[in-house]
Amino acid sequence: MQNKQRLELADYEAENLARLQKMFSRKWEFIFMQAEAQAKVDKKRDKLERKVLDSQERAFWDVHRPAPGCVNTTEIDIKKACKVNKPLRSYKHNYTVPGGRISPSVSETDLKNPVDNLKVEYVLLIRKDIPQWRVKRWAFSIYELLHDPAGREHFRRFLEKEISAENLNEFLAPGAKDPVNVDCRVAETVKKNIENCPDRYCFAEAEEHIFNLMKSDSYSRYLRSDMYKEFLSGTKKKVSVFSFHFPARIKSEASLEK
Repeated sequence: MQNKQRLELADYEAENLARLQKMFSRKWEFIFMQAEAQAKVDKKRDKLERKVLDSQERAFWDVHRPAPGCVNTTEIDIKKACKVNKPLRSYKHNYTVPGGRISPSVSETDLKNPVDNLKVEYVLLIRKDIPQWRVKRWAFSIYELLHDPAGREHFRRFLEKEISAENLNEFLAPGAKDPVNVDCRVAETVKKNIENCPDRYCFAEAEEHIFNLMKSDSYSRYLRSDMYKEFLSGTKKKVSVFSFHFPARIKSEASLEK
């Protein structure tokens, strides 16, 4: 205790020391002997080394055991963590589909194309307004083709040429009024379902049979047909062009030419 001003304990340190003495009263003599031995080892060290070790020890305890009233950076106050001052924003999950953007020049207006809300006859009249990336998506799968209203109508026109449009009409129409050709096994199964348990799933097997027939036969021939290739070549990519109008400048140039 040569330098009492440097080694004097603060009030909170003295309280903590008294609490530890009470807690480890049975082992306090052993702890005191270890502290004396450690102090003798520290005295044998160089003065500069002792200062460095003392500064490191003080910095360590200032971070992990700060003084009362100071912020403890190693602990998280659960009350502050659970407190929500502002409502959390609800973020939408972004997702992409294969080939959603074939052309980087496609504008956002193409994604919100009003074709979905138009009549079938008008869809064919504005064929050039359908972007090329949209027509290319029809070749990904039959689901992409049937999901697009313009694709459904174009596929219907192709089936009408092959005299097999009733397959698509039966699959899409709620009433299924058009007769279709199915094999004997499917026809017998549907007939038994109607007689035994008439429910909404009576025609499920026939519907699956017709869809697989279109998927394996009609859809593949549609992609190889000239009708699809001509429609694909007739479409044009949407290119956003920014036009800047300078009427004052144009008038001045026209006056100079005169």
